[in-house]
Amino acid sequence: MKPPAFPVLKSVSLEDREIFEGHLGRAALGPCEMSFANIFIWRGSEHPRWTLLNGNLCVLVEPDFEPPYVLPPVGGADLERTVEACLTLAPRLSRVPEDMARPLAAAFRVEEDPGNFDYIYRVEDLAGLKGKRYDGKRNRVRKFESTFPHEYHPLTPAEVPGCVRLLEDWFEEKRNGDPYMQAEKLAILEALEAFEPLGVKGGVVKVGGRAEAFTLGDRLTADTAVIPIEIANPGLVGLAQWINREFVRREWPGFAFVNREQDMGVPGLRQAKSSYYPHRLLKKFNVTRRD
Repeated sequence: MKPPAFPVLKSVSLEDREIFEGHLGRAALGPCEMSFANIFIWRGSEHPRWTLLNGNLCVLVEPDFEPPYVLPPVGGADLERTVEACLTLAPRLSRVPEDMARPLAAAFRVEEDPGNFDYIYRVEDLAGLKGKRYDGKRNRVRKFESTFPHEYHPLTPAEVPGCVRLLEDWFEEKRNGDPYMQAEKLAILEALEAFEPLGVKGGVVKVGGRAEAFTLGDRLTADTAVIPIEIANPGLVGLAQWINREFVRREWPGFAFVNREQDMGVPGLRQAKSSYYPHRLLKKFNVTRRD
């Protein structure tokens, strides 16, 4: 397949993975959106299309829930001229990390986007839960371990139907007609269906032989994994804390950090993510024309 050249755009598909990962690997940017798997699974509601310009991978995103934007161009040269061209596709670049945004400030308007800041944790903190500040998490983990006979399994095709059943139950309980939640459900189904060709890892917790929690993650950079999906039966006390710990402990021991994505400005989500004491927040910016 010949890659599209600007201004021609192509819809994202599984066949694009090698090209994306080649460019993303050279750039090694930290935002959670800069993962082929993340871009792919949300394509049903975000409608990403891509092109190459000055050796850069440029991805136009036209979401159902916010104005269109272009992700940070990666992997090539002549960044300022590339950004100028990208701003003919959409009025802004979004999810731009600080080390890329600051040099652009001389030519473009650069503004912080706090609702999209990513929570970055140390692997040793999530895997160990050591120290007084994690007393509550450890107590819930012990409660789960002592109350429910359980098994951890790496995600395999045989485990997918049980995960889909849990997902359906989880969203049925939260039923409120929110179109964003429906889009999120479709994205998770995409991830479960295509986890092997996407190259992502997953973990499943079974209680009494039944899948009651699952999670999926991906390599983001050489030292950072990203975990975009975690579903757990809320009726099993401590299960969410247990799978959070075990997935990091078992699947990502060679990494230094875990990106647990953003809080989108939702107070409850912010509180939950803050309760694990992030190592830092990864700032992201919007870049627009000065005029």
